[in-house]
Amino acid sequence: VAATTFSIVAVFVPIGFMSGLSGQWFKPFALTIACSVLVSLFVSFSLDPMLSAYWPDPELEEHQHRSWVSRKLVTFNAWFDRMAQRYTGVIGWALDHRLAMVGLAAFSLVGALWLQSTFGGFGFIPVTDNSEFTIQVETPPGSNLEYTRIKAEEAARLARSHSEVRYTFTTIGAGGGMDPSEALGAVDIASVYVRLTPKAERSITQDRFGAQIREEVKQIGGATAAVFTNGFGGAAKQVQLELRGSDARQLQSVADTVMAALRAIPGAVDVSLSTKGQKPELEISLNRALAGSLGVSVGQIAQSLRPAFAGVDAGDWIDPAGENRKVRVRLAPEARTRIQDIERLPIAVGAPGGRMTMMPLGQLASVSQGLGPAKISHLDRENVIVVQSNVQGRSLGEVTSALTTQIEKMNLPDGVRWSFGGEAKEQAQVFGDILAALGIAFLLMYLILVMQFGSFLEPIAILISLPLSLIGVVLALLITGDTLNIMSMIGVILLMGIVAKNAILLIDFAKWGQEQGMDRREAIIEAGRVRLRPIMMTTLALIAGMIPVALGIGEGADFRAPLGRAIIGGTITSTVLTLLVIPTIYEIMDDWRRWISGFFSFPERPKTGEYAVPVRK
Repeated sequence: VAATTFSIVAVFVPIGFMSGLSGQWFKPFALTIACSVLVSLFVSFSLDPMLSAYWPDPELEEHQHRSWVSRKLVTFNAWFDRMAQRYTGVIGWALDHRLAMVGLAAFSLVGALWLQSTFGGFGFIPVTDNSEFTIQVETPPGSNLEYTRIKAEEAARLARSHSEVRYTFTTIGAGGGMDPSEALGAVDIASVYVRLTPKAERSITQDRFGAQIREEVKQIGGATAAVFTNGFGGAAKQVQLELRGSDARQLQSVADTVMAALRAIPGAVDVSLSTKGQKPELEISLNRALAGSLGVSVGQIAQSLRPAFAGVDAGDWIDPAGENRKVRVRLAPEARTRIQDIERLPIAVGAPGGRMTMMPLGQLASVSQGLGPAKISHLDRENVIVVQSNVQGRSLGEVTSALTTQIEKMNLPDGVRWSFGGEAKEQAQVFGDILAALGIAFLLMYLILVMQFGSFLEPIAILISLPLSLIGVVLALLITGDTLNIMSMIGVILLMGIVAKNAILLIDFAKWGQEQGMDRREAIIEAGRVRLRPIMMTTLALIAGMIPVALGIGEGADFRAPLGRAIIGGTITSTVLTLLVIPTIYEIMDDWRRWISGFFSFPERPKTGEYAVPVRK
């Protein structure tokens, strides 16, 4: 009991000390499990023995032997005893075929890794159905508020035309780009929130319906639309490839090439660049010689343009209703719409005698139309362009892996570097932290088992049971169409702490039998027969507890469904393989222990006054 408890605690304590994003996800879970298991250790040594002593057993109560429950228990126990007796023959066969058992264990591990990398997918969070999604509408740079409103309403009408949509809510000027705050006040970005009918009232999932809407909004002319059906980033797309360099033109050329490659990858949708193209602008070229002779600087020109077009705060005004309102003064709309309006803007210049006079800007500078970048972004003081997309029909890991392969085939110019951001970066960080924590947990579990069993080799036989659950996890996720994501990884962590108990039950009883004078093989077979019942009890109890989670019934329940499915699949395979492989591995390890102890054994210590040279056997 102590070995099982402390082994589980050893798995979850390192997880509980993870920091950053990984800690936010896993720390409450790990600390809850560790504390509850420690409390259960106290209960198993106190409450459970008391209840077992005084709680009546319907099978043993003679006056209840005629009851239906008692008869069924007697029949079941007799059947189970027959199965346990047959299992002893299976153990004997496994002990006689060591090579086959070792090959089975190795094949299950290699097969799990191959199936996951070939057919399975890696994601950050599960695909869930929360009966809601968002459509982001982006109009060309320079569009005004009214034009964006018209296009956003067009997308909202397309969504509301479906019976699955309950209502929509449109917001203009927020929720775009990598950082939602960067879009505040941007009138060329709109967000349409779409609320669906409850999951039970729809015949189509949220993800499939979002894919259908994505095809429909493509017909909106003069605007681009992206559909966000999953993820935590709001309007941040799942794939974020950051290209960095010092040469802006070279960086833009590389970004266009990478974007074309990303468009060709199956599963990548809503592909775009963070630069958002170019927007129209007015360029003012100052005649510096003339301006210098009149004592006018570039800064003075800019200061004159700012209040005229951007406006200047003039204070507060209390309206007749008593409301306090901010006052911003600038030119009327009809006085700032054409180039001629700018050319007539009066500029204060110096005159003879120290007097000031006004002169039209057109006499000091030339005004012309041009194009400029809609947005300039920097990361670590370098120019950065983000190639971004959503994922549909494939996992995030498959799309990023395919994009990485395409980029490696390109000859990127010197000075251009790339890295993943967004969900792909977070996924790599979380998975890396989990693997590091599991490595520490594996070492702690080994040290605890060494102290419990007093051997350095026998705990290895127990720890070999841990990877035996991976084949079940992978098969369960493949059958249900789930990815290896953050929720299924929680299931894998939980399995690491649970599956070792079966091996502990077997090996502990086998060691006890040998201490009682039984032959090693007889002790191993007897341990399998006696421990089969508690192993099956705990396994079936765990599977039964995970069935409601695995079914994912209800709103948002499919978010945690991969957790239950991974645990069920891993528990089944680990139990079956443990009952076959672990007795064989224990016998092999015991042979090694005997060989090593014999190889390094020394004669007894000589008596006082005598001298003996140790001779290696």
